[in-house]
Amino acid sequence: MEFPEALAVYIHIPFCRWRCSYCDFNIYAGMQRWFAPYIEALGKEIRRFGERAGRPLARTIYIGGGTPSLLPLPLLARLFEALHEAFRIPPGIEITMEANPRGLSVAYLEGVRQLGVNRISFGVQSAHPGELRLLRRDHTFEEACAHIAMARAAGFANLNVDLIYGLPGQPLHRWQETLEAVLALRPEHLSAYALIVEERTALHRWIREGRVPAPDPDRAAEMYEWTRDRLAEAGYRHYEISNWARPGHESRHNLVYWRYEPYIGFGAGAHSFIDGRRWMNVLHPKIYIHRIEAEESLIAEEEPLDPRTQMAEMIILGLRLVEEGVEDARFRARFGHGIVEVYGAVIEGLEELGLVQWNGARLRLTGRGLLLGNEVFWRFL
Repeated sequence: MEFPEALAVYIHIPFCRWRCSYCDFNIYAGMQRWFAPYIEALGKEIRRFGERAGRPLARTIYIGGGTPSLLPLPLLARLFEALHEAFRIPPGIEITMEANPRGLSVAYLEGVRQLGVNRISFGVQSAHPGELRLLRRDHTFEEACAHIAMARAAGFANLNVDLIYGLPGQPLHRWQETLEAVLALRPEHLSAYALIVEERTALHRWIREGRVPAPDPDRAAEMYEWTRDRLAEAGYRHYEISNWARPGHESRHNLVYWRYEPYIGFGAGAHSFIDGRRWMNVLHPKIYIHRIEAEESLIAEEEPLDPRTQMAEMIILGLRLVEEGVEDARFRARFGHGIVEVYGAVIEGLEELGLVQWNGARLRLTGRGLLLGNEVFWRFL
């Protein structure tokens, strides 16, 4: 495999206090005694990659989960030691860490910042107690506000807040109240996701049993359109389907994914994409640790992607970028063909439906296409 000179770096911390009702991520509760062995294994994986790849440049670093903020500072420090050994980390790159707004302190957040983290992403989800209970969140909105104030006091000038709308039985006005309450906190970045009820979640079971009503997709669409207007009025740039930022605070790490550029993932269940090949590590932390100690392969799944699949994925991911879309020059430089040469008939059909716009240099979703993204995406596969 040929390694690029620069890579976005993702690190998965799979530990949580408990599983939220909507969550189907690769996370595990009640595993505190495995924190230190996991970080030890993670450091080995990171260092081994750095040796193989020739200590590449880190473009961005994202520590996600799970709940990375459960880790004590000394374990985070060991993680950063491994990162500095394996990668060249230039000053000023975006280093994000996800955090749960409960149980932290200014001293902890100052320690995180001293390690190099300069962007915190708080999972807030709602401002309403009943909705937080439905989602099985372990914090209140007041705690979220207090933790955002702590992060400011610790010196963080780049904060994201994650929110979920389209909840079962949620009226428009209650979502509006949540968004207004969060806007008062003045985060630099907002991620607002329509609830997707995944199988094998508590929420899916409750809906199936009739204990909770199913989400209303028409109401969720109404919430989305109102959100776009309100955040534009508040000075946020709508740069990706579910993401808004004050100018200059777009997530540099996530832009790597949407632009279909290479990234390396470390940890249990982490995904990587390099040189036309995608792979995923084993899911369970105990199996991950065992394989590291036994120096066995961590790969649970891998897929070499043929050029046609890569073309489709670049279009689908790039269309998520509201203003940028997919640039024909970048597509042609990568594949040797222009977008219309490959997808002319598909684009023509989608233009007739009013779902995309093509100006000869760039393909983008229309406002209607933003609401019907899946209808657009499957046509490129």
